[in-house]
Amino acid sequence: MSKKRKDRENTLPVLKISVRNLVEFILRSGDIDNRYSDGARLDAMQEGSRIHRKIQKSMGPDYMAEVSLKIEIEMGEYILVVEGRADGIITPYDGKVTIDEIKGMYDRVDLFEEPVPVHLAQAKCYAYIYALMNGLDEIDVQMTYVNMDTEEVKRLTQSFEFKDLETWFDGLIKSYKKWSDFSFYWQKEMRKTIKPLEFPYEYRPGQKELASDVYRTILRKKDLFLQAPTGVGKTLSTIFPAVKAVGEGLADKIFYLTAKTMTASVASKTFDIFMERGYRAKTIQITAKEKMCLCEEMTCDPEHCEYAKGHFDRVNDAVYEMLNEKDKFMRDEIREFAKAQKVCPFEFSLDLSSWCDNIICDYNYVFDPTVYLKRFFAEGNKGEYLFLVDETHNLVDRGRQMYSASLKKEDFLAVRKLVKGHNKKLEDALSRCNKILLDMKRDCPDIKELDDVDIFVYSLMRLANVMDNFLKKSVGFVHRKEVTEFYFELRNFLNIYELVDRHYVIYCEFDENDDFVVKLFCVDPSFNLEQCLKKARTTVFFSATLLPIGYYKSLLTKKTDSYAIYAESSFAKEQKLLLVAGDVTTKYTRRSEDEYKKMASYIYEMVKAKDGKYMVFAPSYLMMKNVKEAFETILEAQDDERVVNGSWRLLMQESRMKEADREAFLEEFNGDGTLVAFCVMGGIFAEGIDLTEEKLIGAVILGTGLPQVGHEQEVLKSYFDDMDGEGFDYAYRIPGMNKVLQSAGRVIRTVKDRGVIMLLDERFLQSAYKNLFPREWDDYRICNLNTAGEEIRKFWSDNA
Repeated sequence: MSKKRKDRENTLPVLKISVRNLVEFILRSGDIDNRYSDGARLDAMQEGSRIHRKIQKSMGPDYMAEVSLKIEIEMGEYILVVEGRADGIITPYDGKVTIDEIKGMYDRVDLFEEPVPVHLAQAKCYAYIYALMNGLDEIDVQMTYVNMDTEEVKRLTQSFEFKDLETWFDGLIKSYKKWSDFSFYWQKEMRKTIKPLEFPYEYRPGQKELASDVYRTILRKKDLFLQAPTGVGKTLSTIFPAVKAVGEGLADKIFYLTAKTMTASVASKTFDIFMERGYRAKTIQITAKEKMCLCEEMTCDPEHCEYAKGHFDRVNDAVYEMLNEKDKFMRDEIREFAKAQKVCPFEFSLDLSSWCDNIICDYNYVFDPTVYLKRFFAEGNKGEYLFLVDETHNLVDRGRQMYSASLKKEDFLAVRKLVKGHNKKLEDALSRCNKILLDMKRDCPDIKELDDVDIFVYSLMRLANVMDNFLKKSVGFVHRKEVTEFYFELRNFLNIYELVDRHYVIYCEFDENDDFVVKLFCVDPSFNLEQCLKKARTTVFFSATLLPIGYYKSLLTKKTDSYAIYAESSFAKEQKLLLVAGDVTTKYTRRSEDEYKKMASYIYEMVKAKDGKYMVFAPSYLMMKNVKEAFETILEAQDDERVVNGSWRLLMQESRMKEADREAFLEEFNGDGTLVAFCVMGGIFAEGIDLTEEKLIGAVILGTGLPQVGHEQEVLKSYFDDMDGEGFDYAYRIPGMNKVLQSAGRVIRTVKDRGVIMLLDERFLQSAYKNLFPREWDDYRICNLNTAGEEIRKFWSDNA
């Protein structure tokens, strides 16, 4: 191995790794123990946080903050680049240079007598690189530990001779060489298989242009918003150009981001299609920790979990072995392999992902500030990543959830009761917070916007510090689990508070259980999401219901130069009949038994026209139940032989259905006879399912899908009214119509499908709603209860 300074040129391929990832990967050992790592000794925030900046600004003129450093190492056929950013470098005029590494902690830093080994190793890497670049024979390393709550600082300084640092660093690189060799030779093999790879099927109309648009977007390092109607093959049309871009060296990894397991499965099968045609790549689907755990109870410490004990001693060898055995890593295979190797399957899967080319995962692993994949996206890490964001319409609400936080007054009292008699200091800290909340509660009529909660937050910080010390010392506390869960909520609230700006509304309210809540509500997640999007070369946002695109662009990114494309539908208009009923409504003020009966009559006219499978989508469980009962009443009065002999079956979606129940529900569509399934708009059966050909031939949409009026929706409305006067659209109309479009999209899934879509609400005929119709709905027909049946019978006659 020979080292290069950063200004030397090279023509060899380059592999990169961050200093932090290198030392954490090579030097880790021991157990997984969340009793400490999640409760007492945490890196409080990423580099670049508020406390880092505060310390850096206080250090005087000799202090250089956030200094980028890198070293290039010749490894034979490739160059290994180790790079990172030192928090600070102290360069006094007549003194020794010192590398300063700042770590924000939730621990009592005054008790630290020596640095955490991986922290010191990170600083030693920076010291070695800086000394090499500047010809220094000796250099100091200073670990600056700061308590995030009290801001107390503890500094630990050591001196190192360059020759000792060089020996140590060379040993680190030698330990990493088998991994960098694997990565280099695997990428070489993968790209060789991509070059001859062709689109697996004959292009549908417009599909080739769509794939080309995605490739051009990647080439130009832009982002793309893609309205892609069902049937255009958006998954294939985004994955194929992304794979080709990786083959051309434009990107390193593909992150296929989804909101639901069903869409993740489609992406996984799409990668399989390419693999069947010679494509080789390491592909993983990351599954939630709860579904990966091998234990009856998910308790991540060595006393309760045999897989946590010694995990870090075994996991690197396990990863290397599985990487050399398989190319595709799915839940069952990962769990089986982890069990045999005695490592935690979830943490094992995350380590596998570091070496994968395609990562299929939930939005959380890129965007959520609490669970994002730090190995890829921590401060200072940046790769040539491609984000393919499927079902993008879900990201607005998910983004709001990820960057919002709330605390309940009642939880403070509950935790105080649990710790009573165990820690007086903790009881008092909980009581102080409760008193502040009590004063806020007395001043809150129902909901109240707050200018700030600084006094409350200051008390929370003091409470968090006391809780941290309590949890560290009380490992065997009988109510530890409940207290720890509250502690995490508290920490999350404090971390989110650091993000609060003009995109937030702070308010207090009484929730549906009459509990008093203080909420940091991220009404516009665009700024926070943008910080994550900066980690990617290109992001492609796509959905069959991304209308109006301007709405999604404004809430998902701050960029003004993103591309937007409306892909043409691959389906013929003759495949569907779209009816809009103008003599019925789901308006709250007009809901009645007569209105439910009219809706049920429309359903009956549709089903009577042709035997088959149908879905009815209601805006709420209550309306779904009421309309189903009205439909049953109509059926009881009929003498139609098909109804009398019981060949018409009815189903109804239940709340909180388990996976087995959902599968059983969908299995009913494979049976014989006529089926009418009552479902909820925006629910688990309203998107992400494919019921093709005769499995589904019609859908009835009851109403415009407007969210229920509530505190949160009204806060949204008020905020966007103040911004641009479009509060009702942003809070109600657009989210509602998205649910309508998703539900209607269940009917026509392939070129062989034929079906009827019926929109039951007079409001659909208002221009404000018609303007949100997709282009392929411009052939809608207006009907009433007297004409609907004839329209439907004629459609089926024409499509006989």
